Amino acid sequence: MNLHEQLYQWTARSGLDARSASRLWALSGAGQPPADLWTLLRRGAGALAAALIGFGVILWVAANWDTLGRPTRFALLQALLIVSLAGAAAQPSWRRPLGLLAFLTLGGLLAFFGQTYQTGADVWTLFALWAGLSLPLALAVRSDLVWTPWTVVAGLAIFLWTQTASGHGWRFDRETLPVHAIGLCASVALNLALARRASVCGQPWAWRMSVVSATFLATWLGVGALFTRHVPPQYVMSLVVLAIAMGLAWWRREVYAMSVLALAMNILLVGRVAHRIPFNSLWDMLFTGLFAAALLAATVQLILRRVRAVEVQA
Repeated sequence: MNLHEQLYQWTARSGLDARSASRLWALSGAGQPPADLWTLLRRGAGALAAALIGFGVILWVAANWDTLGRPTRFALLQALLIVSLAGAAAQPSWRRPLGLLAFLTLGGLLAFFGQTYQTGADVWTLFALWAGLSLPLALAVRSDLVWTPWTVVAGLAIFLWTQTASGHGWRFDRETLPVHAIGLCASVALNLALARRASVCGQPWAWRMSVVSATFLATWLGVGALFTRHVPPQYVMSLVVLAIAMGLAWWRREVYAMSVLALAMNILLVGRVAHRIPFNSLWDMLFTGLFAAALLAATVQLILRRVRAVEVQA
């Protein structure tokens, strides 16, 4: 809960009049612009500039692709990577946006290398190599501006490896259960590592992205298991992992994680109910819709009660 919501609740709970409420808001400084507004604007402008430069370079290279030789293409991408890395090392104020530019350029360079020298390697190796080579960059920059896209790349590597190790497809049976369990454990391990970083650095966005990534994989496995005649163990595994994560988020009072995990559990529970209903009449569809609505309403109420209980204790 942010400061504005707390002030509204304190005002209503204490029954303050208009003058007292105005005085409370003035003392809190909630109506004042942030003290580091210029820093935030500069960082935002730098991030936007880095993204636009990278996008512009990609468009320029794509427009002149046929006229450029292979050595020229490699030289352009490598020069942009070296310049961005050197600038990030030399200019601390531009380290974050230039680090993002270097991260994106490295991905483009690896993709171009993979297209030029096609070795038959699986797609997940590209993302795994991208994440591995850019990990020192993310550690050096120490900003969610680089860590958040790095989390996306690492999550894609885990997701694609799980698909490849399952036989280059999504089969849901007892034979693929160990592979799916390893992929899910890898996503959870990534989330725990980034949770540790978020608690130390106070930058939560990379961790939040890892929550979305791990939850998506668990939901994908659970929903995919429902598209079989006899539901395989992947469904129970995914539901158990989500339930444990939900318990940890409830204990830690993480509203963002609770919301994402609760939505995923709702999808799996409603999908299980729909899997058992033959849908021979309109009443079957009506029952499924009412069950989904009731489950969602109950979930929202539980999360709100948890948040309010924490506020009362505070």
